[in-house]
Amino acid sequence: MNSSERSSMANRLFFRLFQTGNTLQRQVQNEMGISTVQWAVLGALSREGYEEGISFNMLTEYLVVSRQSLDGVLKRMERDQHVLRIPHPDDGRARLVVMTEQGRAFWAQLQQRIYDFYSQGLKSFGFDDIVSILHYLNKLQENLAEVDLEQEEPIAAQSGEGDR
Repeated sequence: MNSSERSSMANRLFFRLFQTGNTLQRQVQNEMGISTVQWAVLGALSREGYEEGISFNMLTEYLVVSRQSLDGVLKRMERDQHVLRIPHPDDGRARLVVMTEQGRAFWAQLQQRIYDFYSQGLKSFGFDDIVSILHYLNKLQENLAEVDLEQEEPIAAQSGEGDR
């Protein structure tokens, strides 16, 4: 694959990711009545070991969102009584984000709809397809986290390893 073809494919891939992210956001809002970030916050707080909450900073890192974005989402979720921000027991300046009982009930109520959403969204994918997509998305996320345009390697100079 020459550099022009690789550049064109890269553009198509990143544009498709953009479109897919927007479709996901729209469908989650339409079908669940919450935003993708709210869904992700509830999912993060429902994980085993986080019953007592998670620090605001750890949550921003886990979700890969800005502090400002998460703050706005949490304000709405606090208004809906799904989460609370409480003082961190070990650091009075920090806050823990905790899911409320009402939030847990809301999350439990969503579980069948979430299962159905996943099922319909992945209906044309086999198990191996899903594993492959996860593998490649993990690689892409790792690469994106290391992007440094000051150290840019031109697309034409890349080895093409992994091209298929």
